[in-house]
Formats: sequence, structure tokens, C-alpha cells
Amino acid sequence: MRAVTIHAPNDLRIDDVSAPEPGSPEFGPRDVKVRIGVGGICGSDLHYFQHGGFGAVRIREPMILGHEISGTVAAIGTEVSRVKVGDRIAVNPSVPCWGCVYCLEGKPNHCLDMRFYGSAMRFPHVQGAFREVLVAREEQCFVVPQSVDLTTAAFAEPLSVCLHAVKRAGPMIGKKVLVTGTGPIGALAVAAARRAGAQDIVATDVMDEPLEAAKKVGADQVINVAKSPERLKAYAANKGTFDIQIEASGNDRAIMAGLNTLRPGGILVQLGIGGDVALPISMIVAREIEIRGSFRFHEEFAWAVEFLSRGLIDTAPLLTEVISIDRAQQAFELAGDRTRAMKVQLSFE
Repeated sequence: MRAVTIHAPNDLRIDDVSAPEPGSPEFGPRDVKVRIGVGGICGSDLHYFQHGGFGAVRIREPMILGHEISGTVAAIGTEVSRVKVGDRIAVNPSVPCWGCVYCLEGKPNHCLDMRFYGSAMRFPHVQGAFREVLVAREEQCFVVPQSVDLTTAAFAEPLSVCLHAVKRAGPMIGKKVLVTGTGPIGALAVAAARRAGAQDIVATDVMDEPLEAAKKVGADQVINVAKSPERLKAYAANKGTFDIQIEASGNDRAIMAGLNTLRPGGILVQLGIGGDVALPISMIVAREIEIRGSFRFHEEFAWAVEFLSRGLIDTAPLLTEVISIDRAQQAFELAGDRTRAMKVQLSFE
């Protein structure tokens, strides 16, 4: 079968790889063979493609990319009961060990032996899901109705990330929320905050194109802070306006600008990953601001599948294009251009 593999920065190839089949020693009784339909290109995939990794994480061997995937069940192990052949499913790319201290504490997103698809954090690397056929564990597979397009189901993973961030923020009903950075994750954070009951949502970015997408999924106001920084500064009056900031850019200027607009007792949920940032400690203390990190997800994946299956969150405005695996290079180049793309997906059918 074909798989989208990164060998080095800007060295993306379509390789031929094998997959375990039912009855083979590698295919267990609780395994599921999935024929992948589509897969969304994530920011981490782009980092591997453009730079060979991010931070200290570097590719040290060829690695199949991808973790935002959906498909159709092609075969099941002898003990599988939650899915059947022909089911459409979204696949959770997280495979925790369930034996470490954090798994046993109910925090599997912090698993000490996590195997997350398409990750070079460990060596040998965890191979990803951008392949025509994937063998997953039964507990990773979540059924979606036949009426739900696989392009929609493939949004379950990034939506899960944003639902976890909203959960980390605490009760959101009636709150005023600032979302800084409106790439795919920021835009989905807007949609998640809207679903959670936020009263007013303001989204910021340095480009108009992603802000337009944020408006379509629920932002009440959008601000291009590169063109009109004074519009955001106005929210800093009288010790701030916003109850919650969901920071999705990882940019130090966005973090600082947002902190200035948080009212006393406000909460910063840091979702975007970036470098080290100098924080205004005196202001954080004086306003009693809380800073909360948000990393991956667990139970939120099931919530995401439910929301998407019932049409409670609409991801259609965020889907730019679905491109065949045969043109994977062009798909990655498009996905890396924020002026033209929000979410690009690969088709494996």
C-alpha cells in the first residue's frame, strides 16, 4: 500500500509499505483494519515537512506522517465488538499505555509511554496514519453515521484538542472570550467556545483570510492586529475585558497582548506551542490571572465525534480542499500557505 513518508525537510515521498492482515501474528484479536478515506494535514505535519521537526524533536528515520484521519472498517479481529465491517469511523491517534502513573490517575494524555501517530518524539518513531490501510486498536475506533462525510469525521482529532482547551478553561456560559491565532486550531477553538456557551467571542490574527474563517464558525468580532492593534488595546481599559483567553498561536506578542486584556481573575489557556516567553509577573499577580496549559485530549475525542455526527459543530467553512495522495507534495505546499488555505485534507480513495 502507499504511504506519505517524510525522509528529510522538504523530502516527501509516496512509499510502498506493508500492513498486517487478519490472521497474521501482527494482527491481534482486538485489532481493526481500516481503509483510510481522508486525512487532514496538521501543523505538526507541516513542521516535519518544512523543517524536519520542531524544537528538539527531529526526524531521525523515514516516518509516515498524519494523525487526523477517518475511514471505513475493512476487517476486524475475532474479539472486536464495537465496530463492524463497513462502518465509517474516526480514528483516535492516541495510544496510551494504561499502566503508567498518569494513565492510572485518569490523565492518559500525559502517558509516559504514549504512542501518538506520526510522532518523532520517540525513537524508533511512531509511524503515522497517512497510508491507504491502517491497523488500529478497537478502542481507537469511533463510529460516525453513514450520512456523515469522511472529510467531516477527519476533523475529530483537531476538534478534540480544542474541546480539551475549553474544558481546561472551566465554565464558559456567559463569558467573554478572546481567541488569539485563528489557524485551524484557533478557529475550532472559536467553534468549541461557542458550543460551550460563551457570550462574546473576539478572535485575532495577523491575516485577514483565517479571520474570515473564524467569523464563519462563531466569532462575534475579528481583529487583524497587524493592521489595527488599537482595536485590541481598547479591551485593556479598566483592568481588562475578557474572562478567558484561548491562545492558539504560540506567539509571544499574541500572549502578551491577550494578557493585557484579561480582567481580574481571568484565565489564560495556552494551547499554541512556541518558544520561551517573558511574562509580566507583576500584572499576573495584581490581577490574579490564572495560566493553564492544554495538551492533547482523551475523553474529548468521543465528544468531538458526537458533535460532528449530530451537526452541532460545523467544520465545512474550514475545509479548503481535498487533494489526492498522488499530489501530496502540492497538498502540503498549499496547507503551508495561510493566504490560501485553512485545512487541507489528503484523499486515499
